[in-house]
Amino acid sequence: MSVPSEDPITSDTAPSTNDSVLTDKSGWDGKLRVEKRAEVVNADTLSDPDYSDEDAPPVEQIQADEDLLEDYEEDTDEIDLVHSRISSIPALHLARFPSIEVCTVWRRAQPDIDGDLGQKLCLRQNQISHIEFPSNIGQSLQELDLYDNLISHIRGLDHLLHLTSLDLSFNKIKHVKNVNHLKELKDIYFVQNRIQKIENLEGLERLRNLELAANRIREIENLDSLTGLEELWLGKNKITELKNVSSLANLKILSIQSNRLPAITGLDALVNLEELYISHNALTHISGLEHNRRLRVVDISSNQISQLANLEHLDQLEELWASSNQFSSFDEVEKELAGKKQLSTVYFEANPLQAKNPALYRNKIRLVLPQIKQIDAMEVAAGLQRLHTEAPGVAADGVYGKREKKEEWGASAAEEVRQIFGSPSIG
Repeated sequence: MSVPSEDPITSDTAPSTNDSVLTDKSGWDGKLRVEKRAEVVNADTLSDPDYSDEDAPPVEQIQADEDLLEDYEEDTDEIDLVHSRISSIPALHLARFPSIEVCTVWRRAQPDIDGDLGQKLCLRQNQISHIEFPSNIGQSLQELDLYDNLISHIRGLDHLLHLTSLDLSFNKIKHVKNVNHLKELKDIYFVQNRIQKIENLEGLERLRNLELAANRIREIENLDSLTGLEELWLGKNKITELKNVSSLANLKILSIQSNRLPAITGLDALVNLEELYISHNALTHISGLEHNRRLRVVDISSNQISQLANLEHLDQLEELWASSNQFSSFDEVEKELAGKKQLSTVYFEANPLQAKNPALYRNKIRLVLPQIKQIDAMEVAAGLQRLHTEAPGVAADGVYGKREKKEEWGASAAEEVRQIFGSPSIG
C-alpha cells in the first residue's frame, strides 16, 4: 500500500528533521506555552498586618455564652472569665450577680481611699467586639479590663461613671473617643491598637497614667488638659519630635522609646520628671535635660550618641542605661558620673569602650565609678565594692574620709586594688 507524499489536512506542516513532532514553516508545533511566574493575588494581607478578609469564614465561637455562668450562684463574688472565647457580653446575664465585687481570680482590685475593695471586671483574651453591660453593673464598677479582644469602636461606657481604670489594649481601635465623660479615670491603656491621633481626652483631670504604646501616632498633641498626668507611655510609634508636653508639670515618667526622634527637646517645663526612656531613636547627642534635675533613671540605649556629656547636673541619677551607642572614652564616664553618690547601675555594653577591651572593661568602670553596684546585667561583687568604698580618702558613703582612715589603708591594700583593677591609667 502506498502512502501519500503529503497529507491534505496538514499541508502546511512537515515532519521535523530531528524527531516525529510536526511543526509549521516557522517551527511552531501548535502548542501554546506560557511563562511560569508567581503572582500575588492577596497583596493587602502582605502590606497591612491587620487586614481581614470579609469573605473568610467566621472564627469559631461558643454559641451560648450564658452557659459559662450557669454553675455560679447569684451571690458569688468571684468569676473567672479570662480566655473563655466569649463573643457576647449581654449573653452572660451579668445583671443577676448583684454582689460581684471582683470578677476574676487573676487579680484583685486595689482598695480605694476609704479602704473598700472596688469592683473589677476582667474579660481578657476573648472574642468580644462590642462593649455592652447591664445598667446595674455601672453603679460600682471601678476597673474594666478588656485586654486582647476584637473591639473596633469604643462604645457602651456611658453609664460606667465610676471607672478608675480602663484597659482596651490589644484590640482594633482606630480612634480614641467616648471616654472623656469618665471623670474619675486614673489609668487608661490603649497599647497595641491602630490609633493614629491623640484626641478626645479633654476633661480627664484625674488621669495619672496614659498608655498609647505600639500604635501609629506621629505627633504628640491634645494633652494640655491632662495636668495631673504622672506617666505617659508612647513607645513604638512614629513620632519625629518631642513637643507639646509643657503642660504636664506633674509628669514623673516619660517613655518614648522606638520612635524617630533626632534630639531631646521640649522638656524644660517637666521639672518633676524622674524617669526618661528614650532608647531606640535617632539621637546623636545628649541635650535638653538642663531643667530635669530630678531624673533618677535615664535610658538612652540603642542610639548613635558618641559623647557622654550634659549629665553632670543630674545629682539624683540612680540608673543610666547607655548600651549600644558610640561611647569610647572612660574619661568622659568619670567626668560625668563619678560625683553622683546615688548612682548604682550603669549599662555601657555594646559600646566601643567595651568592645575594644572587653577583658578590662568592667574593671575600668569600677575604678572610675566606685559607688556602682551593677554594671550591665551583672552585680558588682561585695568584696570589690568594699575595696572601692574603703579606698584612700573615700568613706563608705562616697565622701572624703578622715585622715585616720587614710593611714589605716596601708600599702598592701593599695597593691591589692592594683592587682584586681589594673593600672590607674584608664585613658
